[in-house]
Amino acid sequence: MSGLIEHIDRVLRHDSSTAGIRPVPSGRRALGGIDLAVLWGDLSVGLLVLVTGALLVPALGLPRALLAIGIGSVIGCLPLALMALAGEREGVPTMVLFRPVLGLRGSFLPSGLNLLQLVGWTAVEFWAMASVANVASRRVADFDAYHAWLVLLAVVCTALAIGGPILVVRAWLERFGIYILLASAVWISFRVLTVGDLGPIWHGPASGGLPFWLAVDLVIAMPVSWLSVAADYNRFARPGSHGVAGTYLGYVAGNVWFYALGALLVLATGATADVLGIGTSVAAVAGGSVLLVALLVGESDNAFADIYSAAVSAQNVIPRIPQRAMSLAVGALGFVVALALSIDRYEFFLLLIGSVFVPLFGVFAADYFVRHHGRYTEAEMFARTGVRWIALVPWAAGFALFHWSVPTGPQGWIDGVRTVVHGWLHLPFPLFNSALGASMPSFAAAFGLSMLLLPRGYTSRA
Repeated sequence: MSGLIEHIDRVLRHDSSTAGIRPVPSGRRALGGIDLAVLWGDLSVGLLVLVTGALLVPALGLPRALLAIGIGSVIGCLPLALMALAGEREGVPTMVLFRPVLGLRGSFLPSGLNLLQLVGWTAVEFWAMASVANVASRRVADFDAYHAWLVLLAVVCTALAIGGPILVVRAWLERFGIYILLASAVWISFRVLTVGDLGPIWHGPASGGLPFWLAVDLVIAMPVSWLSVAADYNRFARPGSHGVAGTYLGYVAGNVWFYALGALLVLATGATADVLGIGTSVAAVAGGSVLLVALLVGESDNAFADIYSAAVSAQNVIPRIPQRAMSLAVGALGFVVALALSIDRYEFFLLLIGSVFVPLFGVFAADYFVRHHGRYTEAEMFARTGVRWIALVPWAAGFALFHWSVPTGPQGWIDGVRTVVHGWLHLPFPLFNSALGASMPSFAAAFGLSMLLLPRGYTSRA
């Protein structure tokens, strides 16, 4: 115990919980490539990834589902790694990186959207973890305690967010968490692969109804959901530590593994593609509810990241907000939302996130990596400027193309898009019957328009 206390004390000397939004000094950049591989590998796995993997089958059949998982993971993790690279170079959070291209006040829009979606993700994570923990407690002790689990998990995850990324990685994941998660994931995978004959599963017919590239979009959606926060963590990477490689490889490995495992759980055990169905199947096939609790280790770090990054996003708008106090507020709000949460058409939520941040990354990539050759000055990131209206054009175009390609969101929104595209403009809806997906067309349109509209030497001067 004394050794653990000493270790935590050393970690706290590199305290990341109060870093704010200014560039992180080199003395506080304590994470190496392995550290970031552990962090992003952990963030890439969890119950919700299993659920999303389950959505791919039996519509595609297992071989095509696995191909979609592989392609989607390789493609989807590239923008994640590039955003992580920008954060590592500049030492600032993601929302601050949007200031030079959107303007200071222009960056408030993605900050607000990010805060909104992260509070939503926090509530979803709380709900999912409490639901699965309740499944375990009912199986073991016939004890129904959903609300007690919800309170406990909200407190734990909020405490992790208050501690900050370096504490979570060094004192929790690398000491205990990652080993618990890996052991449980290996055992569940082994049991799923040995419960029955895989021949019929592999060669079983597909029911259809899900275009291949739309399935790839569902896989891309998970790493893309972290685009808006990637730099929040990689800004703590040591120079020359290969943090970007660790980020990419860690996330790809976990994403492929758990998407595939979710697909196998549906085919091998008959699990339904929802949190309770997946949770019940894991408990049954792996031979013990304790494994469900072990999976909560991986899920808790997802909730930690949602809360921490929500606080950082708020600081981009109001820098004087105390980061720890904001984390506490986000955790409390996520808890309240989780009390009334119902999960309906979960895949729409994933695609809706992509429709905002995929084209925004296209605009950023054109400006940062091409127009500015992969570096911003501190003056460009912290100059007091308004809104760069020209940069909103490619972002809006990419967003519109996303929703034209894959109708996403509440039915009223989809009907409105259909009215504009098909009723007013007399264009086919959806575009190519969604055969191309939405992420890649949306990114390409936003990137290409940004290259045309944003002039060379484009800076943050008013």
